[in-house]
Amino acid sequence: QVQLVESGGGLVQAGGSLRLSCAASGSIFSISAMGWYRQSPGKQRELIATITSGGHTNYAEHVKGRFTISRDNAKNTVYLQMNSLKPEDTAVYYCNADVTSYADSYYYANNYWGQGTQVTVSS
Repeated sequence: QVQLVESGGGLVQAGGSLRLSCAASGSIFSISAMGWYRQSPGKQRELIATITSGGHTNYAEHVKGRFTISRDNAKNTVYLQMNSLKPEDTAVYYCNADVTSYADSYYYANNYWGQGTQVTVSS
């Protein structure tokens, strides 16, 4: 089994910054794509950013230039640096990862979610 644990959320004023972290642990052979999503009350979960194991990144249009995703493959950790935060960025932020595990001579590929971390931006 694999666990994703997010940290770094909190309350910040508009214009401020936060850095989220997500560490993957457990039965990990390799991790391909990792990403961040968010969900606000009454809204669907939306993609914020993704990053491949090779470092290729993809961002939602409304966070380009403000958010930066990065990862440390040696630590199985993905980060989200959020700058120039706006009240509309308030949401629960979730980490996601495509993980390959190896057990009993077999490789298993699964997608995992973290438990979420609350980010609140006050105006």
